[in-house]
Amino acid sequence: MINKLNTKFANYNEAQIIIGNNDGNLKLLEYLFDVELSTRGEEILVKTEDKQVVAKIEELFKVLKSLVRQGVKITDRDIIYLSNMSKENQLEKAVDLYTKRRKIVTTNKGETIYSKSIKQTEYLNAINKNDLVFGVGPAGTGKTFITVIDAIAKLKSGDIKKIILTRPAVEAGESLGFLPGDLKEKIDPYLQPLYDALNICLSVKGVEESIEKGIIEIAPLAYMRGRTLDNAYIILDEAQNTTEKQMKMFLTRLGTNSKMVVTGDVSQIDLPKKERSGLKLAINLLHDVRGIKVVEFSRVDVVRHPLVQEILRKYEKYENVRN
Repeated sequence: MINKLNTKFANYNEAQIIIGNNDGNLKLLEYLFDVELSTRGEEILVKTEDKQVVAKIEELFKVLKSLVRQGVKITDRDIIYLSNMSKENQLEKAVDLYTKRRKIVTTNKGETIYSKSIKQTEYLNAINKNDLVFGVGPAGTGKTFITVIDAIAKLKSGDIKKIILTRPAVEAGESLGFLPGDLKEKIDPYLQPLYDALNICLSVKGVEESIEKGIIEIAPLAYMRGRTLDNAYIILDEAQNTTEKQMKMFLTRLGTNSKMVVTGDVSQIDLPKKERSGLKLAINLLHDVRGIKVVEFSRVDVVRHPLVQEILRKYEKYENVRN
């Protein structure tokens, strides 16, 4: 069945922006909603028998028009995220996302980085209001990236004097002895996602200089033991792979005038079966403590390739049945 969307563009330019170069946005929406989309003049046609899908796509186009009229540059990432929100019946929140989105930092190339989802904005607000924040949820939601970028912004503004990045060095513990090279060469592969975020804002040279000066410290979790971390922004990544003892050790390093952010995905625990995840215990124990906030991301917040959300949906269904 061919359905004509009840959407009217203000002008040809608006239509071109929303449809995308070579109909790129339409092709992406076809994949995301499993329909056929086409144009006839300025009309958008949808081939599907599902009236609910037609209504969702129609509503999505209305939101896209509103955003374009506010000067928002529409990207593939926006199309994917807004489609996710539409499927979860959360699209009414979308305009707020773009009008209230947080500017985080300017990169070394002069580009401005904003929060890219409602949950990311909530996450940043939680970090500003609390000294200890847990960001938990699936890969692709920007938990680690946003945290590192926020740390750099606070370093540049003088709010903190040092950034400390750490994660369990190996999935099932911290047995680094069998790996070749010095400590840095052994742990760098495990810390690459943190380097990637740093390099975007500071450049590779800038990161290297900051590490040499001790302004940025990147180390395995075991090296946090016995320290008190003052005036610092401390990030523990992949925290689902900490043991309960490791997590307790890490959390008690928090010093004065410091922020501590713990990120992880409790569905991706790689610890031996005899070990329980320190992240799970910490969230259960501390979620209601004043000054501590737990922000939970879901697959609707995934802003990677659209297949990632579908993969997560299938695994969630499988794990729910198994459990």
